[in-house]
Amino acid sequence: MFDIQEELKKLPGSPGVYIMHDNKDAIIYVGKAINLRNRVRSYFRESTNKTVKIQKMVSLISYFEYIVTDSELEALVLENNLIKEHRPKYNTMLKDDKTYPYIKVTMGEEFPRILFSRYMKKDKSKYYGPYTSAASVKDTIDLMNKLYHLRTCSRNLPRDVGKDRACLNYHMHQCDAPCIGAISKEQYREQVQKALEFLNGNYKEILKELEEKMVKASEELDFEQAAQYRDLLNSVKAVAQKQKITESTGEDKDVIALAKDDRDAVVQVFFIRDGKLIGREHFYMTNVSENTDGEIIDSFLKQFYAGTPYLPKTIMLSDQIEEAELIEEWLSGRKGNRVKIVVPKKGTKEKLVELAARNAALVLGQDKERIKREEGRTIGAVKEIAELLNMPEIKRIEAYDISNMNGFETVGSMVVYEKGKPRRSDYRKFKIKSVTGPDDYGSMKEVLTRRFIHGLEEKKELKEKQIDDEFGSFTRFPDLLFMDGGKGQVNIAIEVLKELNIHIPVCGMVKDDNHRTRGLYFNNEEIDIDKSSEGFRLITRIQDEAHRFAIEYHRSLRRKTNVKSVLDHIPGIGPKRRKGLMRHFKSIEEIKEATVEQLIEVPEMNEKAANEIYQFFRKVTVHK
Repeated sequence: MFDIQEELKKLPGSPGVYIMHDNKDAIIYVGKAINLRNRVRSYFRESTNKTVKIQKMVSLISYFEYIVTDSELEALVLENNLIKEHRPKYNTMLKDDKTYPYIKVTMGEEFPRILFSRYMKKDKSKYYGPYTSAASVKDTIDLMNKLYHLRTCSRNLPRDVGKDRACLNYHMHQCDAPCIGAISKEQYREQVQKALEFLNGNYKEILKELEEKMVKASEELDFEQAAQYRDLLNSVKAVAQKQKITESTGEDKDVIALAKDDRDAVVQVFFIRDGKLIGREHFYMTNVSENTDGEIIDSFLKQFYAGTPYLPKTIMLSDQIEEAELIEEWLSGRKGNRVKIVVPKKGTKEKLVELAARNAALVLGQDKERIKREEGRTIGAVKEIAELLNMPEIKRIEAYDISNMNGFETVGSMVVYEKGKPRRSDYRKFKIKSVTGPDDYGSMKEVLTRRFIHGLEEKKELKEKQIDDEFGSFTRFPDLLFMDGGKGQVNIAIEVLKELNIHIPVCGMVKDDNHRTRGLYFNNEEIDIDKSSEGFRLITRIQDEAHRFAIEYHRSLRRKTNVKSVLDHIPGIGPKRRKGLMRHFKSIEEIKEATVEQLIEVPEMNEKAANEIYQFFRKVTVHK
């Protein structure tokens, strides 16, 4: 048994990382400290003023562990790694985990290529970026290959020069074909150098060159060629116009600002490379309600820059952070050069931060509207249904449906909605075992009985092990049952629940003659619903989803059974040959129409078996 008070006495006064666990061994918080003894003890002192979030977290701590480090910087790196790996519930978390694209020029090759890359490696290549749009990067690479006629193949040059014919790009005048020696290494390198100047933002030379070529082609009445130059010219202009903000300093920097309300936070980042704004991105931070702006940005910096390979020279922030010097030291060590963290107070730099802050606020406002609409479709719709049925609250709904074809391979489906959204991990499907023939009521009784008996048994087992119900697959019972049908299906469900002494309201989803939802059957009466309401739309979605899930399962069983029932009647055709036939021919119809010679092509077949199949399908008619 872990005695927290005794373990607190053993804590060292060293820098390190502490890890808080709950009674299920889950990591709920990771933190770092200059002095582990002082920091960890502060959580358990009654006199210490704690936020509501920290009070809740401390109440859940079952035990803690710690790792001693040599310095606070080492502790920061370790804390970062542990947070990213375990994503603890009570740490302020960066929601997005993105990898940004780079443009890679393989300068280590004798005939370099321009490639798309998600990672910046320590090799002889040159990297440009990171960029925020993968599509823009690919468009730019495609444009440069067309402009400078660079190779896109992966041939090993000059080793493979002359071994194969030139590809289609050469004949389309989009590559100068170093693979066949059509261009010298020196001439090719000159083209690569022009591409590097383009990536560095020098567009004037290529714009002038393309315009001259376009005019010349037009004067020579080669209008097709002129149109191609015109298109390339427009593409270059489009790339050039994307650089909307330019600074005279020409530095690489990230501009970071925050917008926050009582529940959410958005961090906006502007990526400035060589003095030009190349892109922007926003990130959501969770679990921020009781954090200051500085604390949120502090958490963001640690998590974001732990995962990005490129570090700018300067990071400009909208708010002061306590650990600026420590984070500067960490980032400088990673970059190999000094990284500065600044909070600008005047001039252009301040305006950039203000612009980032306005963008963050805009994203947050738009997101709140989206969330509001989404809540209307989900939580709001559930509230409408609860009011309609005179229920205090509905969190979890389970819906059931039966599918069969003339009693063949009858199946049942269970779909789950929580707070108005599908919880697909809790969906279940049932193959009916005790009922033969088209008996929907009997089938539904079996499905519900199996579902709730399983749940009761699982609850009992978890209780004996002192584990919460939420960790079982069937232990979480719904607040409301939806049955696909009216009075008959509802009565079956009520009967099953009564036999098992389970008290859950049951509601029937009634359809009209066109098989569309028209209302609910509840407490022995049909309730009309406003067809334009979100509640009605949610009921329709749930009913359609239960039907879809059942139908898909039934179809999958039919496909398997159809293959087996036909082929297994043929002498000498067992599971191995059946699988081989279906792999080769894809359908029973193709097998039926195949010749003996075609059947023998299947690796698992021999001539005798092929003849048996051929003769079989000429004696019987296959019904599909």
